[in-house]
Amino acid sequence: MSSTHKKVIVRKHDRDSINGHVAPANFVIDGKLELLSTTGNVVAIDLRDIKAVYFVREFSDADPLVRKTFTTRPRTEGLWVRLKFKDSEIIEGILPNDLTQNPPEGFLLNPPDLRSNTQRIFVPRSALSSVVVLAVVGAARRRKGVPPDTRQVTLFEQ
Repeated sequence: MSSTHKKVIVRKHDRDSINGHVAPANFVIDGKLELLSTTGNVVAIDLRDIKAVYFVREFSDADPLVRKTFTTRPRTEGLWVRLKFKDSEIIEGILPNDLTQNPPEGFLLNPPDLRSNTQRIFVPRSALSSVVVLAVVGAARRRKGVPPDTRQVTLFEQ
């Protein structure tokens, strides 16, 4: 196993969890998560059975995500989103502004507390009932009372 494999805790809908390692570049193949379990077996788990995949620093039996929402407006640049699972659990996170960076099977987001054990979370689209964008963080803010720059060439005249 190469050193590029990341530690993950896979939470399933039936509240069961599996610890293992995945290759971060291509962990989803043909609608299944390919996981090298801690016992050394390669396991393919259907995405429909997965609630979330937590990329963690260390394996733990405790809940991998202690804080599920932001206490204040996040400072990290990106899309601040609220994900609601089919079982009504809610988590918030930051998605990249470029949505093409997300795999088509789901969302890869940064959790509210980056100092916790969980570094990133992959949530399959099939596990969600809704996704709400709360804010775009890091966008350029317009200053009030400042006249527009007259040196700027306009593309379309009215």
